[in-house]
Amino acid sequence: MTASTRENGRRTDEVPVLNIANVLTVVRILLVPVFVVLFFVAGAQDPWWRVGAFVVFAVAMFTDYVDGHLARKLGLVTDFGKIADPIADKALIAAALISLSLVDELFWWVTVVILVREIGITLWRLFGVDYVVAASRGGKLKTVTQTVGMGMLILPLPHWVWPVEWIVVGAAVVLTVFTGIDYLVKARRAARTAD
Repeated sequence: MTASTRENGRRTDEVPVLNIANVLTVVRILLVPVFVVLFFVAGAQDPWWRVGAFVVFAVAMFTDYVDGHLARKLGLVTDFGKIADPIADKALIAAALISLSLVDELFWWVTVVILVREIGITLWRLFGVDYVVAASRGGKLKTVTQTVGMGMLILPLPHWVWPVEWIVVGAAVVLTVFTGIDYLVKARRAARTAD
């Protein structure tokens, strides 16, 4: 979309950049290093610091839902938000994935698969196409499973919960790959239709 695209009757270049939706996006970006610091205090082994890291992660992910909802409902969509919001989302997920892998609590291949898909599709959306592929239910479910899976791994949960954690993480990986392929197929169809 261009800067002159209308969102809820307003051109995106007429919406002030300093609005509540964009402020929440910036807050989410600022919470990423806070999460990392809390996670690695005491070598990532202290349960209370891990709980603190989880709280920051959960709050940051909640702002993702809130800022998107407010931007659409109040007509606060801006070009800045279109760029900053996906960057904030991926930065937070990347921080969680890499942090967990660095302390050997998540396989590196899981981190690589998810990050390649997330970063690749985000770059494709930002720079690769002039048309929009609507978000799918699968994509939303993918985000939920990623968030829940990472959240469970961040929390110092008892050992008997581990099988559940890995089922959720496994589902997140499958949905990540499936929705990535689905997005590319739909994007290719949209390109053919546009031509």
